[in-house]
Amino acid sequence: MRFSLSQTVSIAVLMSTAGILAAPSSDKPNVIIILADDLGYSDTTLYGKTKLYQTPNIERLAKRGMTFTHAYAASPLCSPTRASILTGQNPARIGITAPAGHEKNRVTFKAEVPEKSHANRKATDLISASRLDTTYYTIGDMMKANGYATGHFGKWHLGHPPYSPLEQGFDVDVPHWPGPGPAGNFVAPWAFPKLKATKPGEHIEDRMAQEAVAFIEKNKDRPFYLNYWQFSVHAPFNAKKELVEKYRKLIDPNDPQRSPTYAAMVESMDDAIGTLLDALEKNGLSEKTIIIFTSDNGGNMYNEIDGTTPTSNAPLRGGKATVFEGGIRVPWIVDWPGVTKAGSRSDTPVQTTDIYPSLLAMLGIAPQPDQIFDGANIVPVLEGHTIPPRPIFTYFPHSPGVPDWLPPSAVVHDGDWKLIRLFHEGENGAHAWRLYNLKADLGEKNNLASSMPEKVAELDAKIEAFLTDTHAVQPIVNPAFDPAQYRPERIGKAPPKKPKNAARKVKKPIPQPAE
Repeated sequence: MRFSLSQTVSIAVLMSTAGILAAPSSDKPNVIIILADDLGYSDTTLYGKTKLYQTPNIERLAKRGMTFTHAYAASPLCSPTRASILTGQNPARIGITAPAGHEKNRVTFKAEVPEKSHANRKATDLISASRLDTTYYTIGDMMKANGYATGHFGKWHLGHPPYSPLEQGFDVDVPHWPGPGPAGNFVAPWAFPKLKATKPGEHIEDRMAQEAVAFIEKNKDRPFYLNYWQFSVHAPFNAKKELVEKYRKLIDPNDPQRSPTYAAMVESMDDAIGTLLDALEKNGLSEKTIIIFTSDNGGNMYNEIDGTTPTSNAPLRGGKATVFEGGIRVPWIVDWPGVTKAGSRSDTPVQTTDIYPSLLAMLGIAPQPDQIFDGANIVPVLEGHTIPPRPIFTYFPHSPGVPDWLPPSAVVHDGDWKLIRLFHEGENGAHAWRLYNLKADLGEKNNLASSMPEKVAELDAKIEAFLTDTHAVQPIVNPAFDPAQYRPERIGKAPPKKPKNAARKVKKPIPQPAE
């Protein structure tokens, strides 16, 4: 087995903690991974940041397990994080760095560098791989090989067949949909080719939970692995009318979270989680089921619904499609019955790349020869201990046109420090940097790079080693760059607002991130 540079836990630690379950197959714990879509750090009641949204079932899960306060998605956009969960590898290594799995006519497995970019950009954005290669030994493959029934329910966004869950180790895939969100609407009528509504106005999350419960009950007498990857709370923004009206009465116009539609979407998401928890209790499976709950990226602050933005990630800066904390810091709970202390919390930084190697240790399953992980085994943390400090890396070689946008970036979190490398954003093709001390400046307002060059050099060396180790395809200097079109003052800020009397042909200033 080979660990990457960023993996800080030895093979001995991975396979010899007290928490490993060397049990006969009939006693193997079940595993459920619940992955919300676009659910931000401040979108649940876990961290005391929301006054509007109601998430009692997420709280119910937290009371059973351990909540992480410094948890990170591997990317500020969807597909890269999903690939990182399934492989345990960073998007930099995989080549899936943007959400491209819904593209029909482009099938690629490696990131590519375009010859040039827009004239106002100093560096080129990458072209992401569009499929998760079936040669990866995914969590689904691993679970199936070890006697688990495997089911995937909800969003995939890692490729059309033959790159669907059915080719990545899953026995069941519902609704077998490659798209970036629900087909048309959350509330029926919807347009899934292989899933029809059972009644008018059926909510897709209610239906997905019911389908997942049917899988649980069918396999209750054998170990199962269930992905419940929710469509919520991704666009399109629509919800049950009665819930929208409920929250309309609760809106505080001075609260940055003030969309009744989004609040209703959060409640339906939470209700579906409650349906799964109820099913586990009903079938006597709660004490033999490991549950991991998190989100694929930060909350969407940049679209418009109900005359406002969908949500706010305050006190974090930025949101989905940015590498500021609001784009990558996410809620995270692990319930490992008999191991995690009920209602406990941990400040240990974790990332979605940690899920796979940790599950191997939790289940006592050996990795494949030469299998590469960029994540760490966090079992000691789940047992109430510690793991050695380690850097966590985020690779986002893109610059979506959203407020708080940045040029193509690589990021390292190391203790209280966070360094963002902006590829080729300096003079004459050199890089530029943003350095933050998150303990003192969680909102990332004070860039310390110019005053602390030694710290920048130290952390950037770690970024460079990470990029080398992962064989990352990297942005290049844009040969089409025109200094006359460069607007550095706009970096990290919202684009100018569209004038009210602007012609229709003027593009909207806040486009929907491709996902």
